[in-house]
Amino acid sequence: MKISKRFPFIATAAAGLLLFSGIASAHVTVKPASSQPGAWETYTIKIPSEKEIATTKVTLKVPEGVELMQYQPIPDWKITTEKDSAGKISSITWNATAEGINAGEFQQFNFVAHNPEKETDVAWNAFQYYKDGSIVEWTGDEGSESPHSITKITTVAGQEAESSGHSHDAAADHQDQKTDNSSNGDAAPAAADSSSSSGVQTATLVVSIAALVLSIISLIAALAKRKR
Repeated sequence: MKISKRFPFIATAAAGLLLFSGIASAHVTVKPASSQPGAWETYTIKIPSEKEIATTKVTLKVPEGVELMQYQPIPDWKITTEKDSAGKISSITWNATAEGINAGEFQQFNFVAHNPEKETDVAWNAFQYYKDGSIVEWTGDEGSESPHSITKITTVAGQEAESSGHSHDAAADHQDQKTDNSSNGDAAPAAADSSSSSGVQTATLVVSIAALVLSIISLIAALAKRKR
């Protein structure tokens, strides 16, 4: 009886612990986690909602050595940028023009950036603004309560970056190759159709000749029978 009475409390505590663990692990992240030096990379920042109120604004600081080149427009979000004295984008902000990111939801924003030419670790400092005015600063080191996301700029990721078309030049080469393959792919079925058509015509000709020969044999046999 004592165990049964305590079970609801234990279940509630366990559920609360799982919920807290889920919330604690929901961080703002920037992917990919590794990329090639000098590559034009397409990055994705993912923002989960950690509170029971909506996220209405997100600001991302552009790391030193990284050049933000383009960003993807998103419905219901206004995008603004700030530039430094050299005219380069130093931060980008997404402002919700509708409800924003509600509890239990997440949002992703894509942008293209030019990586540093040398191997390094770039830290993405992000600031998440909630509807009640509270701010979560994702600027801490790894292992902290609100860590910033890290992308390793390394040649180890070079093969992956090239195969994915992350390089500006590689993207063009990849598109040209795709076009060539598409052309070859169209030609192959045409050749196959031609070969198939030729085979059908040959088979039809053979059957016609065989039928003609059988008809001649039958005619000769009939004439010979009448003479008898």
